[in-house]
Amino acid sequence: MRFLLPLLLALPLCALAEPESDFRAARDALRVGNLARLDKAAENLQNTPLEIYATSYQLRARLSTRATAPIKAFLARGDESPVVDQFRSDWLKFLARQESWETFAEEYPNVVNIDDELACYALQLRQQSDEAAALAEARKLWFRDDEMPESCTPLFRRGREQGIITDTDVWKRMRLALESGNVSFAKQLIKQLPKSEQFPAAELSVASSNPRRYLEKTKFENVGTGRRLTALFALLRLARQSREIAFARWEKIANYFTEEEQRYFFGWIGFAGAQSHDERALLWYAVAGDAALNPKQLAWRARAALRMQNWHEVWASINAMPPQQQSEGAWRYWKGRALVRLARPTEAEEVFAELSREYNYYGQLAAEELGKEAGPNIFSTGYRASEAEVEVVQQMPAIQRTLLLYRMDMRTEAAKEWAWATRKFNDRQLLAAAEVAQRNEMYDRSINAADRTVSVHDFNLRYPAPYRAALRENLDKHGLEEAWVYGLMRQESRFTTSAKSGAGAAGLMQIMPDTARWVARQMGMKSYRKGLIHQLDVNLKLGTYYMKTVFKQFDENPVLASAAYNAGPNRAKQWRDKKPLEGAVYIETIPFDETRDYVRKVMSNTIYYSMLFGQSSQSLKQRLGTIEAERRK
Repeated sequence: MRFLLPLLLALPLCALAEPESDFRAARDALRVGNLARLDKAAENLQNTPLEIYATSYQLRARLSTRATAPIKAFLARGDESPVVDQFRSDWLKFLARQESWETFAEEYPNVVNIDDELACYALQLRQQSDEAAALAEARKLWFRDDEMPESCTPLFRRGREQGIITDTDVWKRMRLALESGNVSFAKQLIKQLPKSEQFPAAELSVASSNPRRYLEKTKFENVGTGRRLTALFALLRLARQSREIAFARWEKIANYFTEEEQRYFFGWIGFAGAQSHDERALLWYAVAGDAALNPKQLAWRARAALRMQNWHEVWASINAMPPQQQSEGAWRYWKGRALVRLARPTEAEEVFAELSREYNYYGQLAAEELGKEAGPNIFSTGYRASEAEVEVVQQMPAIQRTLLLYRMDMRTEAAKEWAWATRKFNDRQLLAAAEVAQRNEMYDRSINAADRTVSVHDFNLRYPAPYRAALRENLDKHGLEEAWVYGLMRQESRFTTSAKSGAGAAGLMQIMPDTARWVARQMGMKSYRKGLIHQLDVNLKLGTYYMKTVFKQFDENPVLASAAYNAGPNRAKQWRDKKPLEGAVYIETIPFDETRDYVRKVMSNTIYYSMLFGQSSQSLKQRLGTIEAERRK
């Protein structure tokens, strides 16, 4: 199979049509159960990188025959491809459903990726020899906010019978389901309660669709746990619409709730208030007292304190987080900032020193707190893979499959092959893989590999800059900083021209269709049509024009412009404060997780591109600047 790669790299796309056609034919044949057509396509795919897919399809189509010899031969191929592991997982589920536990036990230790369905089947097997231990493990899976696979149901049922999963556990899971808005699943859980505690599921529907009406019409004297839980759910939904109305209604009914439920309410209205930048959020959190807050609530308690510049509360909120959450870059950085303001500079320097060694947004900010350059040593630690190292990587079957699948525009399958092939790579192998990907214009895979190095780095692979010539005219025309545009494109599409988001954003600069049409009209592009959005020159014209538009709209502030590019100008405006706000605080308190992460990375990328391009020496903090107070009408 190794002789295929040099040929594959040299072939034009038209030469790939035959294996692509056979590959798609094999998938279609499997879906409709046409074994003759499947076998023909599989025969054509022999001695190609895609043979392993066709073989797995043939085995899937014949699982019911229970012929284990060809299956075991296929699985003996080891870790050649994620296709093998996925087939192994699916076969194990088939064996469990057939109660072929002996064969299941033999093969289960070899599976790599274990999902909930398979995990519960494994616990069913364990239950046969050690029921108590199996049910104790099953209880850990119980606390999910969504329905679990059917393979977990017998374990949960037995756990209820044995008292390992208690009534309290059912109430807790119902609360988790309602917190995530999963009303249908919460209704199912009512049946798990003792008869005396069950309540009409219809109440949850009313509380969900019209929480204000539910709270106004419901009588709370001497009500049970179910109605109080439903009322708390309605209050949380109402608080997202209007905290004033929710709190006013709460004051009328609060006495009907237990102390724990009252603290629970304040923990959640504090969370809702913090996300909406309500100045009362910290007060509500304080009333929540020792309520058990989840990681999201704790994060927004710290963010509310940041917004108010209450540094002692920032420090206390971070200390209240579980250790894993405290170890995140965001909370290490803000804890260091809090320690500075609390006159504990030595401790702050220790935090910043460790964090500054990381090549990311918070590492850059930490370095600047120590008076260093954001992004130290990006040139001195550079490393370039040798041709021999590149050749070794590109001869790997999974890498060959990645290249072929990528050229066939089967990006999901290509990404899985790539992740599987590189999952155990050391730094040098990762950089060799990144070089292979970049040479084949798979910039997203190149970045994926180069980003994962720990000690040996190549920042030209982490931050590639394709299409500079095509972009130049647009940069000059709109007066945009090249580093910022590249920082945004890297985050938007990883330089994949065919990229398309679930929301419909398309191309290098991920333009939404409606935005593209608007920009095209503004630019006078009378011949514009939807299909042009993936065309390189058109996408760059539309994207840079829109960047310039939001940049000017926000007084040439790249933080606000980046937020507007991702979430829309109106939201970027709404997230400002009544007073001037440090740029880093504005970013940290963006309510949308996606946009907050997006703006951080765009601004971090900009610093690295600026350095690699030999351009502006402006620091990250200078770029973040100060966000002016919201303008009142």
